[in-house]
Amino acid sequence: MDEHDDRFAPVTVRPREPAQLWTLTARQLRVICGDPRIVALSIVQPLVMLLLFTQIFGRMANPDLFPDGVAYTDYLVPALLITTGIGTAQVAGVGFVRDAESGIEQRLRFLPVRPLYVLVARSVGDLARVAVQLAALLLCAYFVLDFDPAGGLEGMAAAFLLSVFVCWSLIWVFLALAAWLRSVEVLGSIGFFVLSPLMFASSAFVPLEALPGWVRAVAAVNPLTYAVDASRNLALGWEAGGSIIGALLSGAVLCAVMCVAALRGFRRPPNETRRPLFRRSRGTASPAEEKEQAGGRDQADQHPPADLADERADLVDGRADQGP
Repeated sequence: MDEHDDRFAPVTVRPREPAQLWTLTARQLRVICGDPRIVALSIVQPLVMLLLFTQIFGRMANPDLFPDGVAYTDYLVPALLITTGIGTAQVAGVGFVRDAESGIEQRLRFLPVRPLYVLVARSVGDLARVAVQLAALLLCAYFVLDFDPAGGLEGMAAAFLLSVFVCWSLIWVFLALAAWLRSVEVLGSIGFFVLSPLMFASSAFVPLEALPGWVRAVAAVNPLTYAVDASRNLALGWEAGGSIIGALLSGAVLCAVMCVAALRGFRRPPNETRRPLFRRSRGTASPAEEKEQAGGRDQADQHPPADLADERADLVDGRADQGP
């Protein structure tokens, strides 16, 4: 064959990287907004939490535990901006596992698309959902509960942006868990043990001074405490100190580490499963192996080897030549 004939070989065209990311992100946004019921429930959920905490816990809260002149609603809303993103982050992980089970992940593996862009598009789509939830939360707090933070509009906007960034880091945590676990049930169980300590063992609902000693020690090292304090300081116009730097630094480190972990988990073969807890002896086959061996025997009977097929064909031709 002539060396110039290779110009007729098929050429794989890789789309431009911004186009890849935009296409994947647009698809994710269409999936999220495709069902109006899901959109409505996503918006209503943080509003229900806001009303429950302010109307129930706000009546039981001791005013002596909180700073002077700060209502419980003003104290709580900046913290809810952070805690609202935890539930949405878990939903992002569950959606990632659902895509793997439905076969969408396997299809993307055969396309000329960078695996990192698949994960980034998923995180950006869920981040847009978080932004809508936080905006609805603030509007409800302003117009229904008379939320009036001392930091003004500028402080509240800064708290909003900080909360969105922290929620993005939490989304990457659950994307990494989903990429390695690949099970909705296991992810939901782990999510419960992650959500509860992060939310309640922090300064989100009461000051650290009001917590028991051992809970206060846990809350002091809880990264969510730094994010809640930073959001609250910005919204209420308090001295930020090192809380903002701590929140941004911890969020950036968490994003970087979890992004690498999620990418490694995503690149694993789709049919790879976890190893069995107890290994069988070499002489004993597992039920799955027996089923596979039985299927191989059936397939061999249906499709005999080439030599055996030729012998059968010669035998049939010989009988035809002999006649009746």
